[in-house]
Amino acid sequence: MATRRFIILGCSSSGGVPRIAEKPGGEWGECDPDEPRNRRTRCSVLIEQEGADGGLTRVLIDASPDLREQLLRHGIGKLDAVVFTHSHADHCHGLDDLRVVVFNMPGRLPVWADPPTRDALFERFGYAFRRPEGSSYPPILDMNIIDGDVTVTGKGGAITLTPFLVNHGAIDALGFRVGDVAYLPDVADMDERCWDVVQGLDIWILDALRRTPHPTHIHLARSLEWLARAAPRLGVITNMHNDMDYRTLVAEVPQGVDVAYDGMTLTVEI
Repeated sequence: MATRRFIILGCSSSGGVPRIAEKPGGEWGECDPDEPRNRRTRCSVLIEQEGADGGLTRVLIDASPDLREQLLRHGIGKLDAVVFTHSHADHCHGLDDLRVVVFNMPGRLPVWADPPTRDALFERFGYAFRRPEGSSYPPILDMNIIDGDVTVTGKGGAITLTPFLVNHGAIDALGFRVGDVAYLPDVADMDERCWDVVQGLDIWILDALRRTPHPTHIHLARSLEWLARAAPRLGVITNMHNDMDYRTLVAEVPQGVDVAYDGMTLTVEI
């Protein structure tokens, strides 16, 4: 038997909580600054699978701009793969921090993305995949295209991620099902094929940007409707703006729904 941990490295909307502002400490909005779980970095999740012999397989979903801080906080220095949901900056602009991760490893780090995200990463971070002319820095990443299930192997055994394509406003994004856990941090709508993927879940970590409707994300009320429809054992809302106070939400959400915070760890036996 193996243990699989889903570590929520960050759970904020694109600006973080608190947001940068013209005042000391930033703008907390409706969030209580004295509640540590309101301090949120940008969205990223680490899947860590521990085999019976203690070996580990680690898959990072998204490389947020706060990645360095997130990995330092959890003592993570090595990864087996990185998988991207989409190309928005708050999900991939920590990619350069993977250079230091690769320094701890024997070779390049495999990354996985759909074609639009691949193209965006090549445009913004081409040096990470191909050595620029005249550069003495070697490339650090190997790009793989997501066109079906992604299986990552490591010392803790294999982890398989099943992608599903959703609408995220002007672009599409990916969610992933990993065993009986699904992760979908950025979504505005999804079709019935996606609903088939999220049936029978144990845990669904789902976008809930803010209290009012938004053109590129589902808001709290709709997120709760989706969780009620899918009926996982546990729903966890993530990607939260600074109008989403942790304690207020905990008191408000129905039984079977929890509120993410940086460092939250969800453990399943497989």
